[in-house]
Amino acid sequence: MTLTSKLGTTRAARRPEGAGEEPARPIVEWSELPSRSATTGVARPAPPINEPIRSFALASAAAEGLEAALGVLLAERFELPLVIGGHRARTGRTFEAVLPHDRRQVLATVHAAGPGEVRAAIDAAIAAAPAWSSTPFEERMAVFLRAANLAAGSYRDRLVAATMLAISKTASEADGDVAELVDFFRFNVAAMLRIYDEQPSSTQQALNRVDYRPLEGFVFAVTPFNFTSIAGNLPCAPALLGNTVLWKPASVATLPAYFIMSLLEEAGLPPGVVNLLFGRGTDVGSLVLEDPNLAGVHFTGSSDTFKQMWSEVGSNIARYRSYPRLVGETGGKDFVVVHPSAEASQVVRVLVPSAFGYQGQKCSAASRLYVPKSLWPAIRDALGSEVERLVVGDVRDLATDLGAVIDRSAFERHRDAIAAARVLEGTRVTIGGRIDSERGWFVHPTVIETDDPGSRLLSEELFGPILTAYPYDDGTFEDMLALVDRTSPYALTGSVLATDRLAVARAVARLRHAAGNLYVNDKPTGAVVAQQPFGGARASGTNDKAGSMWNLMRWTSPRTIKERL
Repeated sequence: MTLTSKLGTTRAARRPEGAGEEPARPIVEWSELPSRSATTGVARPAPPINEPIRSFALASAAAEGLEAALGVLLAERFELPLVIGGHRARTGRTFEAVLPHDRRQVLATVHAAGPGEVRAAIDAAIAAAPAWSSTPFEERMAVFLRAANLAAGSYRDRLVAATMLAISKTASEADGDVAELVDFFRFNVAAMLRIYDEQPSSTQQALNRVDYRPLEGFVFAVTPFNFTSIAGNLPCAPALLGNTVLWKPASVATLPAYFIMSLLEEAGLPPGVVNLLFGRGTDVGSLVLEDPNLAGVHFTGSSDTFKQMWSEVGSNIARYRSYPRLVGETGGKDFVVVHPSAEASQVVRVLVPSAFGYQGQKCSAASRLYVPKSLWPAIRDALGSEVERLVVGDVRDLATDLGAVIDRSAFERHRDAIAAARVLEGTRVTIGGRIDSERGWFVHPTVIETDDPGSRLLSEELFGPILTAYPYDDGTFEDMLALVDRTSPYALTGSVLATDRLAVARAVARLRHAAGNLYVNDKPTGAVVAQQPFGGARASGTNDKAGSMWNLMRWTSPRTIKERL
């Protein structure tokens, strides 16, 4: 029912005797008008808090529960269909999802979308849009608050186990990943309410308000392999604001995505609000990006892919119903700058988890190090000792520190970079450098030292457990800041380590545009939802800060309403 009166039904209006004929007034049947809610009052959920990360100590309840979940997932070879309009679609065009750390073991057989399924998903999203966009925001937020509780509760071990197996994360990394998904669900609701509370002023003569509408059309969410939390957030953030979504996850991360889809359905998300499409990006993306109803793109992945999508949107701009919103978090070549006043032991504590955690496959991973020559020998020796203690292997063993890189392509890229470092003039592999592909795609933590400040190893993203160090003369710190700023096209994260407060202040000022997330005396990884809103600029993306109101604002189209009183 639309907001119109029943124009065909009239009743004579009472008027003074002798008055002329008045036009008949339509009767408004208020009972038939859609209300924002069947109840009065504004619901206020509990203030969100960050979900704790669990410990998996030997023989603990958490470890036993996770091991049981791993056993269940490994005992079954999953068949993963598409989810379109709430229906499971099996296309017969399949590919296999394998374990990166045990590449001969198949985790799932996955159905791939073709042109027919893509068009069906678009139709399903468009069909679901009117009802979902008019659903009261209290009902929408309740769905995602239920999803948060499911992810923190009955789905927790299943999602952690699927993340470990599909993308080779250790138990602690995977559990932190799922905890972040819970945070996204809860804090997005709080951010949405902050946005809706932002209203214009009114006068005695006029009532002003802003209606935060969803975008007109559907949103295309393209998610990466490396974070289950990001995979869940990219389709769900627009959906929370009333949009409908086509979701294309990375082909190597299909099982966690399918479990998230099941979780959303159990939480009460209506059919067609989020439609799950597996398959190659080129097979899905081109059809989606040329559709006139495309309203936005929510993307995390490589810079080259995002640039290509942006180019396609530009070439199709005349056909769209509205200008699509493009939101992307892309690559990084993240830096650690060490001042001569820094403590060597602190530098090592920062570098080990930030350069090598999750095999360096984080957009925020430290991959270039600028270190004073006076400190470098002590740092290099201590770093080598710490790296030797790291256990690289199968993540199903809860004592493992690092798993495998994601696939053959990544393995070969890292292999070639290490090989090049062995022959480049002025460049040497000083720590690690081992690779092993017999069972899985294993690249051991590696530190490369270079005398060339313009080395491509300091500028090109590798996305692996490889850290390149450039030792500089102690008296040239200011020059180093300029070098850091111009060396790489990326601007995602960075870290400055110093006990000299003036040096910190200079670095913060000089590196203002070099990183969207800058850390002082801390590692450049591990951003926490609502504590360090995450995102970068330059070739690292549009800096819309996932998990914050700045990101959610991209998925709403405000309408101002003035009513003269």
